Amino acid sequence: MSDSPSTPGPADPDPEPEDFGGLDGFEEIVGEETSRDPDLAVIEAGSRTLRTQAGPPRGDGVPSRPTDPEVDRALREVEADLIGRWPETRIDPSLDRMTALMDVLGEPQRAYPTVHITGTNGKTTTARMIEALFGAFELRAGRYSSPHVQSITERISVDGEPLSAEKFIETWQDLKPFVDLVDQQQGHRLSFFEAMTGMAYAAFADAPVEVGVVEVGMGGTWDATNVVDAQVAVVTPISLDHTDRLGDTAEKIAVEKAGIIKQGATVVLSQQPVEAASVLLKKAVEVDATVAREGMEFGVVSREIAVGGQLLTLRGLGGEYPDVFLPLHGAHMAHNAAVALAAVEAFFGIGSVHDRTLDLEVVRGAFAAVTSPGRLELVRASPSVLLDAAHNPAGAQATAAAVTEAFGFSRLIGVVGPSGNKDVRGLLEALEPLFAEIVVTRNTTPRAMDVDELAALAVEVYGEERVRVEPRLDDALEAAITLAEEEDEYAGAGVLVTGSVITVGEARMLLGREG
Repeated sequence: MSDSPSTPGPADPDPEPEDFGGLDGFEEIVGEETSRDPDLAVIEAGSRTLRTQAGPPRGDGVPSRPTDPEVDRALREVEADLIGRWPETRIDPSLDRMTALMDVLGEPQRAYPTVHITGTNGKTTTARMIEALFGAFELRAGRYSSPHVQSITERISVDGEPLSAEKFIETWQDLKPFVDLVDQQQGHRLSFFEAMTGMAYAAFADAPVEVGVVEVGMGGTWDATNVVDAQVAVVTPISLDHTDRLGDTAEKIAVEKAGIIKQGATVVLSQQPVEAASVLLKKAVEVDATVAREGMEFGVVSREIAVGGQLLTLRGLGGEYPDVFLPLHGAHMAHNAAVALAAVEAFFGIGSVHDRTLDLEVVRGAFAAVTSPGRLELVRASPSVLLDAAHNPAGAQATAAAVTEAFGFSRLIGVVGPSGNKDVRGLLEALEPLFAEIVVTRNTTPRAMDVDELAALAVEVYGEERVRVEPRLDDALEAAITLAEEEDEYAGAGVLVTGSVITVGEARMLLGREG
């Protein structure tokens, strides 16, 4: 804990080692048709008081709206086309539509090798790390991730940069006649996520990329992305989430996620619950896949807290990589880095074909340049405001541990706006030891949890005296910042905004981080 009246930041280094743009700015992330909420005008314009101290935006791969009015209009039309489709939050267990689309497009997903990533938490950050490593080794990578923080164009990246608005528009215009053809042949139209996935695979083939880095949307077996035959499959930590669709145990969820493990591939497994690991290993044996397990074939040897991140020694499939600086906080990020490194080594045949390590300086340079917007991202000082997209209990536990370890807050105020279909009680309980007070709120999408229901649940977990209710996110941010500033003894206080990628994306815009 810090006694200093100065703004808290990352804690002093310890000498001892130890995953929204659109018509209204946000709807595409849930893929639902909605009428415009008047509060979004506030979000798009930015709060008159919140932006003033946010500082200049950083280069983090989060694009802002196009400045050309015609391009912006055309992009909004594309977004309207996409969100008018079956929402990505609805799942139909079939790859028929995606298979048909790939067929009429000439199988673009087979034009390049792929690293395919599933899991419950850490997928997007791991994908960004893998992308950074490939780029550092001068391979042109295409990354497909979801959901996005602010702009729909974030989902498809080539050479480490999201597609430009112009290229995104062009890609959809080229694809749309084929999508319409498949729509006419199928029982119902391609969904939002299926159409987006088709765009990604087509854009990667058109670039062309030398490797695809593809994150599943949900599950694995029936996920729209699973029309690839990835030579490397990655499974990040599995925990309970989307239980209504994937199953209510880690074992059942693992069955779905194991669907991305293909014949003869290499599967890179992060540390898993025993029951999930058993399922994944059994699937690997069935398809004669090579297995690399965190804690066995690779892992984190040591880590030390450092200013702005952490200093790691990683053990890869070919040997050790000492003194790797990672500008992200928390043990979970170190584990993501180990998984990403092993995945790239496996892609290059290290550990099986080649008995060597990757170039250490290149690896160091790649990790030092990694960003992960909305993942313990510091977006404002005086007081410090952190954004983190944790949306389930396991993610919240990792966030709480990382904040406690890396930041010297004397007092932390939470701003929490989850979706209603999550384990919200579990989320609140995981964060309870971290927050002195909590401001409950909601984002502007229909999936947001009703703020009165959220408040009642928060009172049960935190007690009435620690809970404040602000239905609008801009008001919630101002209230939390005021609470953090209000007393001299709390000059080292901060604010953490969490609960949903959507909430984080909207807060990011309000605080002026628009790319």
